[in-house]
Amino acid sequence: MPLRETAPKLDPGQYERNFTDIKPALSPRQAALEAARCLYCFDAPCTFACPTHIDVPAFIKKISTGNLRGSARVILSANILGETCGRVCPTEVLCEGACVMHEKGQTPIDIGRLQRYAVDYVRERKIELFRPGAPNGKRVACIGAGPASLACAAELAKWGYEVTVFDRNELPGGLSTYGIAAYKTRATDSVREVEMIRDLGVKFRQKVQVAGDIAFADLEKQFDGIFIGVGLGETGELKLPGEDLHGVYGAMEFIEKTKVEPFPRIEIGRRVACIGGGNTAIDVVTAARRLGAESVYLIYRRGEREASAFAYEVALAKSDAVVFLWQTQPVRILGNRGVVTGLECVRTRFGSADAKGRRTPEAVRGTEFALELDMVVRAVGQKPVTEFLRGVNGLELNSNGTVQINDRHQTGNPKYFAGGDCANGGKEVVDAVAEGMAAARGLDAWLGAPRGAH
Repeated sequence: MPLRETAPKLDPGQYERNFTDIKPALSPRQAALEAARCLYCFDAPCTFACPTHIDVPAFIKKISTGNLRGSARVILSANILGETCGRVCPTEVLCEGACVMHEKGQTPIDIGRLQRYAVDYVRERKIELFRPGAPNGKRVACIGAGPASLACAAELAKWGYEVTVFDRNELPGGLSTYGIAAYKTRATDSVREVEMIRDLGVKFRQKVQVAGDIAFADLEKQFDGIFIGVGLGETGELKLPGEDLHGVYGAMEFIEKTKVEPFPRIEIGRRVACIGGGNTAIDVVTAARRLGAESVYLIYRRGEREASAFAYEVALAKSDAVVFLWQTQPVRILGNRGVVTGLECVRTRFGSADAKGRRTPEAVRGTEFALELDMVVRAVGQKPVTEFLRGVNGLELNSNGTVQINDRHQTGNPKYFAGGDCANGGKEVVDAVAEGMAAARGLDAWLGAPRGAH
């Protein structure tokens, strides 16, 4: 069933221009000049601000001396997904946000693009930086092929473990492959990054559903330890009348299309609204504009100050002419013959505070209005895909569906460890990497630290 109206198709070259990297790669001259600005702080706040604690002054100093291989080794030793993180990390609020240049009233060092510059150098030349450790006779299974599992698998492989990753998707990479806007990183970038981990001897079994195609009992027999890094699932429901109409999509469903389908084939409405106030909602509206949608709205029931989206993400969407309707509550999705035609909304004002101290939005009577639309995307949060884990003896889930773990990332069943979004409820890629690496250390300690040569 087609949408009521679709956006006019763009010239093929225009799609590529629209989805080119928002943070373009540095040239050698640009990288040298930027690296020369760094003060190489001893107690570098940028390093402490990074969840994986990359030694930022060290890798930038190596760029300034032309040692790009050494620079990449510093980065990837701390964060095996340094290529992806160089593209998608919220550096403005992490390493660059902590840069001492702010105190001098100067622009912070462009750490993210310098990181990408060094890592791209070795990846494009297929330079080998790491090798698998001498086999130690231990086997570990990783469930999910997203950032947390990839980081855990890479660390263990370098220590001599035999690691197999089980994943339900066709391609590895998890969120990086399927769930991050294409103007930040492409699926091909993520899959290429996985090859470095495959080169460490890690085996990947794609399109395999754990607890379906393979039972937990079989994993427990075949492996000495198991890591869970399954991430999050589909976008939550709005629970609005009309949500079953054709033209209503979940944010992850929409973003995935931009990652795995050619841009000209993606069906996009002429008029699109996204409901939500987080970074995923920004990804949706920005991608919609770049796919050719003529009118794009972001609708959030609270104000701009209360939105969880980063300020620089909001600024990006505004620069793409996205219309922000703050303090606006969707009431029902309008349709005709099963297809979306619009969205009924009402303005809100702040009432009393909720249990977390946030003032609850209340509808203002008499302010109802309707938007004419062809497509509605919901971006109101995701839940962990963890129900299948209830079959694991001793493993417990929190009330929000996340996996209960201790400070070593071990679950109530000592053979199972967990990290990433399924344990933290949803953070950045770099956080998932940090937790995957921490879980690898926990697994190694629990198994007696039988590390091979590395």
